[in-house]
Amino acid sequence: MIHPASLRERSETEASRLPPLLARAEHLAGTVLLGEHGRRRAGLGDDFWQYRPAQLGDSKRMIDHRRSARGDQQFVREREWQIAQSVMLWVDQGASMRFQSNDDLPTKADRARVLGLAVAILLVRGGERVGLTGTSLPPRRGNAQIMRLAEALTRDAPQDYAPPEHRAMIPHARAVFISDFLGDMDEVELALTKAADRGVRGVVLQVLDPSEESFPFRGRTIFESVGGTLRHETLKAGDLRSRYLDRLAERKERLAHLCRTTGWMLGLHHTGDSAQSALLWLYRALDRGTT
Repeated sequence: MIHPASLRERSETEASRLPPLLARAEHLAGTVLLGEHGRRRAGLGDDFWQYRPAQLGDSKRMIDHRRSARGDQQFVREREWQIAQSVMLWVDQGASMRFQSNDDLPTKADRARVLGLAVAILLVRGGERVGLTGTSLPPRRGNAQIMRLAEALTRDAPQDYAPPEHRAMIPHARAVFISDFLGDMDEVELALTKAADRGVRGVVLQVLDPSEESFPFRGRTIFESVGGTLRHETLKAGDLRSRYLDRLAERKERLAHLCRTTGWMLGLHHTGDSAQSALLWLYRALDRGTT
């Protein structure tokens, strides 16, 4: 049984983290020019979008005779898609994400949470439904959903590397996975292939600390996982550099191959770079993924 005083302390700690996360995500989302996200595509709706040349398989009823009368080619009048899209979000909450190489940089978890919540804000404001992968928070619209997402994203997972959640993926939905992807790649492959089998396409954003790309360590060094379950001491850290970089390159190539195979888009972000540029990439990648 949890003692009431302990429960209250934990609740106050979580509540104190929520407003800053939400405020930073709102500010970041505000730096991206918000249009009608996900709606600039052909489909069922009332508003005119564009004319396109008629293709084999188009019915005669689709031909716009007034536009076609201007020349020798037949044109189809397309309308904008106006059905809300469901977007499933997974932000890695594992202990490895709480790493930062120096105090001037955010942790990977902090950057991933802000980006995840900011893209959710953009999607909800664009009329889409956003939720978390799994069964804890199904996709919904509205500001209340943003608050639920913000609360959920403040929770840390106990394990060093949290596997991506692949349960309850809505068929033909979209998905956003944000992680360092330094854990078990078999779990990532399982999640993406299961999603692809259900017609889910999405975006993968790998978030890394700059030191994880450069491996600047020399001499006697103690490597320890953030969760404290892994520890390795060496007197010649520099001798490990080439092997580490080779393994990292192999891991990144496997992730890239997996994304190509499943039709997902892959991006890479370093915590030393602009969060705005990463959000803009996510926003555009999701938009391209819905066409």
